[in-house]
Amino acid sequence: QVQLVESGGGLVQAGGSLRLSCAASGRTSRNYAMGWFRQGPGKEREFVAAIVWSRSSTYYGFSVKGRFTISGDNAKSTVYLQMNSLRPEDTAVYYCAADRQGYGVSTPTLIGSYADWGQGTQVTVSS
Repeated sequence: QVQLVESGGGLVQAGGSLRLSCAASGRTSRNYAMGWFRQGPGKEREFVAAIVWSRSSTYYGFSVKGRFTISGDNAKSTVYLQMNSLRPEDTAVYYCAADRQGYGVSTPTLIGSYADWGQGTQVTVSS
């Protein structure tokens, strides 16, 4: 079992920045990838960004590419999401996820690739 705890959410004006953090604890020895997803009001959960540790590769959703940056430290089982140029449509609960089965290596953008999820942190962007 892996526990994921997100932090760093809050209220920010459009054009501002926030940095989210996710710390994993527990059985993190097999951690192939970590990702960020979000779910806005009345919307389905969508892919935001992911990092595949074995390739040091990063992936981004179309709507955040160029504005958000994912980074992290696999040894510390920590991942960050730097969010710049925030827009009101970025308002959502942001969830951290971890892949311990390896599905995320080939399909890092899919919700089903991740077995462990955090509780989420609210990000609200005002116009």
